[in-house]
Amino acid sequence: MNDTQSPSSSSPQFLACEDGESIAYHVLPGRTPGIVFFGGLLSDMTGTKAMSLETLCRQTGRAFVRFDYFGHGASSGTFTEGTISRWKADAVRILDEATEGPQILIGSSLGAWIMILAALERSERVAGMVGIAAAPDFTEDLIWETLSEEDRNNLQETGIIGIPNPHGNEPTPISRALIEDGRGNLVLRGTIPLTCPVRLLHGLLDREVPSETSLKLATSLESDNVTVTFIKNGDHRLSNLESLSRIFLTVAELLSPSPQEIAAND
Repeated sequence: MNDTQSPSSSSPQFLACEDGESIAYHVLPGRTPGIVFFGGLLSDMTGTKAMSLETLCRQTGRAFVRFDYFGHGASSGTFTEGTISRWKADAVRILDEATEGPQILIGSSLGAWIMILAALERSERVAGMVGIAAAPDFTEDLIWETLSEEDRNNLQETGIIGIPNPHGNEPTPISRALIEDGRGNLVLRGTIPLTCPVRLLHGLLDREVPSETSLKLATSLESDNVTVTFIKNGDHRLSNLESLSRIFLTVAELLSPSPQEIAAND
């Protein structure tokens, strides 16, 4: 669930949390609706999609924010102490303190789950959402449900286990706290009361998150303005030129006035 890394162009700013931790972020001023990017598990805000979207926003004068969750990238904290609730709180803090006006949220993998949870808390601020290889409820559906009985017992006893990492030699550490906290944040078990426009992109070569997850998310959302686009040669990261072009076109569509808005202005 990682994103490709590229070097950051400047030093980040930091938001101070009540518990002494700090959330790193970059903000590009511009017009609204702005765009906020939510990265994937163990990714950071210098990934290909985040940096490419920032370049697009810089060229078009659009406000843009990218940030690192607790235990990720330049933010403080230890990854294995992070939870879905904690990362949601980070995202809501970013919306409250680093953005103004309506925002389009773009979430990659884990980031799509976090953006949904943040949108549920700040629905009045959300003009639209884009999910890229969306992985809501992955702690339960894609990790816990696939663990052997032995691994489940080890997780309960030790508090942390390693699962295969398709992007590196070292396993990804998964904590019992992450699994247990995830159960309190599941969104695919009922209707998701969000009515903004939503666009979901999913690669058919994704070996980490099944494309059916995006379909299930689409049907769970209350909004009628939801589309799912499958990218035939796209993998989980969706960071190649073809995929980035599709993401850019999707964002442009959300930023374009609707037929209703055009008619109202005639």
